Amino acid sequence: MSENPREIMEFDVVIIGGGPSGLAAAIRLRQLAPDTSVCLIEKGSEIGAHILSGAVVEPRALDELLPHWRTSGAPLDTPVSEEHMLYLTPSRGYRIPMLDRVMPHMRNHGNYIASLGELCRWLGAQAEEMGVEIYPGFAGAEVLTENGRVVGVATGDMGVGRDGKPGDNYAPGMELRAKYTIFAEGCRGSLTKQVMEMYNLRKGVDPQTYGLGIKELWEIPAELHRPGLVQHSFGWPLDDRTYGGAWMYHFGKNLVSYGFVVGLDYPNTWLSPFDEMQRVKLHPSFRPYFEGGRRLSYGGRALSEGGLQSIPRLTFPGGMLVGDTAGFLNVPKIKGTHTAMKSGMLAAEAVAEAVLTNRVEPGSYTRRIRESWLWDELRGVRNIRPAFARFGMKGGALYSGIDAMLLRGRAPWTLHTRHADNETLEPASISPKIDYPKPDGKITFDKLSSVFLSNTNHEEDQPVHLKVRSMSMWKTVNWDVFRSPESRYCPAGVYEVVDEQTNPTLQINSQNCVHCKTCDIKDPTQNIDWVTPEGAGGPNYPGGM
Repeated sequence: MSENPREIMEFDVVIIGGGPSGLAAAIRLRQLAPDTSVCLIEKGSEIGAHILSGAVVEPRALDELLPHWRTSGAPLDTPVSEEHMLYLTPSRGYRIPMLDRVMPHMRNHGNYIASLGELCRWLGAQAEEMGVEIYPGFAGAEVLTENGRVVGVATGDMGVGRDGKPGDNYAPGMELRAKYTIFAEGCRGSLTKQVMEMYNLRKGVDPQTYGLGIKELWEIPAELHRPGLVQHSFGWPLDDRTYGGAWMYHFGKNLVSYGFVVGLDYPNTWLSPFDEMQRVKLHPSFRPYFEGGRRLSYGGRALSEGGLQSIPRLTFPGGMLVGDTAGFLNVPKIKGTHTAMKSGMLAAEAVAEAVLTNRVEPGSYTRRIRESWLWDELRGVRNIRPAFARFGMKGGALYSGIDAMLLRGRAPWTLHTRHADNETLEPASISPKIDYPKPDGKITFDKLSSVFLSNTNHEEDQPVHLKVRSMSMWKTVNWDVFRSPESRYCPAGVYEVVDEQTNPTLQINSQNCVHCKTCDIKDPTQNIDWVTPEGAGGPNYPGGM
């Protein structure tokens, strides 16, 4: 491979990731410093290909970034008109009255139901019109450093076979060098993971905790469609020790975004987030909407749920973290688009100041974050997610009401998360087994038919991007103690146990991977590493997702 040296391209700023935070950073940079050269790379085949969200979009940051968006074709066409929060039992759904008073952080008046992938495609077009160089299909594989400073990233080599040798179509990666590198990879970014270890960015903060969101897009009969309806639920089928719930959003032309989120600090090793998501569709509060409907697409991704207490140090020599890769999701609000965009804009303002004045103000980005409405918003809800971990589902819901109605987010204490998600599983021998109903092929489905709808593809001759460090540890821990939890928590059927009765062996179907990163998070001994596959691999979510 040394015969094919990498091509080097130099920019003022390189941005890793084409989601809301990366695109907002790129646009803001060109607004403030139009002569600044900005390059944005995206591992998906196009902008929006890997974007998965509910999504109910709060337009606050978009109003600040592009005030003209309403007259410029932004794909926010369905305002929220009706919203409900349900507490589910196995057979009933009880609506929580006075939702705006009990849970004011969930109020959606003024927000829009939309496809976040479509919004990112629109933002990408705005960025390109302003001179940002966007390279989809380029996956950042290596952080470049010199003298302790990040100086850019290298993309992965293409055409390397599973034996590690270059094939006939081999092409070396590129080095994208920059004065400043903005990491906007989304939740559990693989390069961000390297940077955090390199600069010890998590020192002194709580462990990051995560959720797994699994989503389907449906087209339903027109007579059942209620444009602008937002419905959330909690309770059944999860037990009191497991955080999570379902959503259903009606938007567009007879489209319904349906999904389910499970906190990855769950203790029961037999739990399958995918199967929990499927059986909620059979509940009387959801099933009628899907009768006669057609499932169009499917996907899954992890979410950073730790909140304010888990945000790492945001800057390091030569770079900074923005969006969900830093953990700016507002968990109680179930929204992260506006906060991700705001963090990208603030990072751009700090970088633009440095570029224009040729002077770096230490801590400029962090200071801007702490002085912004973004910080105030996260501070006001900082205790709600940890309360569910500490007091359980019912106790957490009660605390949330007290925090919102009486304390108004200004409690004189701060609750903390003490354990990482991989530390919470209990052995299979003491975990109650769960009997999931078989899929009917009409409303509920299996994993493989679901992955097919995600348009996921990886070239089969490339190296496996899911690295198990020790198969012997998998056998003695994952199998002997927990009975292969990865075969259940993965929403794409990547991990499969073969020869279960005679010689249990882990089979990795890496071509199924939808890049949710759950295995990198939940493995009990952190024995699985998710590394970047070849660019353009993974899911290709359609416009409605």
